[in-house]
Amino acid sequence: MTVAVITGSAGLVGSEAVRHFAGQGMHVVGIDNDMRREFFGPDASTAGSRSRLGTDLGPAYEHHHLDVRDRDGVTALFGRFGSAIGVVVHTAAQPSHDWAGRYPLVDFDINAVGTLNVLEATRRSAPDAAFVF
Repeated sequence: MTVAVITGSAGLVGSEAVRHFAGQGMHVVGIDNDMRREFFGPDASTAGSRSRLGTDLGPAYEHHHLDVRDRDGVTALFGRFGSAIGVVVHTAAQPSHDWAGRYPLVDFDINAVGTLNVLEATRRSAPDAAFVF
């Protein structure tokens, strides 16, 4: 079965991508660590979305509480699925300009380093996969 890896899988765009690719019959591996709660407070948590994906999609959705800044964790997860990965949709990000102004190094690590980690894991484990950013 073809695997779709979706980062930021419990967020607005990520959760829609999860539903789309699960609807195409793919096994969806979601990566989300609910950083929205840390950025914007408890009301912004993605925990409810993550729970609904698991309930609605059952075994078609496999969730991983993983931070895209964790290079070893991202590399290991991609290595587990290898060439079965057909598509990677990278939606994990720190989206607020105001928040970035207060915490520029954290913002850079999430948005730039996290993206590089996902790109490199794709290149190493699933070089033929489509990458959507």
